[in-house]
Amino acid sequence: MRNLFLTLAYNGAAYHGWQRQNNAYTVQQAVEEALSELLGEEITVNGCSRTDAGVHANTYCLTFATSTAIPPRGLIRGLNDKLPDDIAVRKCEEKPLEFHARFDCKGKEYLYIVHNSGIKNPFYKDTAMRWRHPIDADLLNNEAKDFIGMHDFRGFCSADNDKENTVREIYSFDVAREGELVKFTVSGSGFLYNMVRIMVGTLLYIGDGKLPQGCIPKLIRQRDRTLGGKTVEPQGLYLNKVFY
Repeated sequence: MRNLFLTLAYNGAAYHGWQRQNNAYTVQQAVEEALSELLGEEITVNGCSRTDAGVHANTYCLTFATSTAIPPRGLIRGLNDKLPDDIAVRKCEEKPLEFHARFDCKGKEYLYIVHNSGIKNPFYKDTAMRWRHPIDADLLNNEAKDFIGMHDFRGFCSADNDKENTVREIYSFDVAREGELVKFTVSGSGFLYNMVRIMVGTLLYIGDGKLPQGCIPKLIRQRDRTLGGKTVEPQGLYLNKVFY
């Protein structure tokens, strides 16, 4: 038996998130079906994380057990032929049998892309969230630094969060403009349900004057979701890197 480690990229617009569900088509289902057909055996994969409906991944990692003798290069080619065009295998490696894509993960980096324009761009329809009001990226970059460190992020997760421990460490948080796009890049030990989307929404509210500058430390201490910014739309969010 072999333990194979795959790195994927996918556009999540057509899927109801990563995790397999009984009543909706997901990225996990598409990958497992393609693997099972290619290898001629029933394959169940272990993903590094959940992603919500409409969320994308520049890097998504998974492991699975298989008896196949196909070498990694052949598996990449064969699996990419069977997968839909919005999912791609970027890398395949052999790992020790005890290695697990989720449990051995040390941290993640997320990217959130905002199309900052009063005029819509059809090419960003499913790949960026449009924000009409002007964004001062330098201001938000300074404000974002208040998220860095070990904090209880109870006030920055959805009511659907199922984690009892809401303490997480944020390693970095940068905001930068590239033309009409404003990119929010945040890395940390782990993230709660909708945490990145709420942090980005809070920064955008600060930029619009709906929340005062310098409020993030107080919002963290208050641990009250109703006091922060909106939960921004899923289509701007990407799982960008996974750390092992």
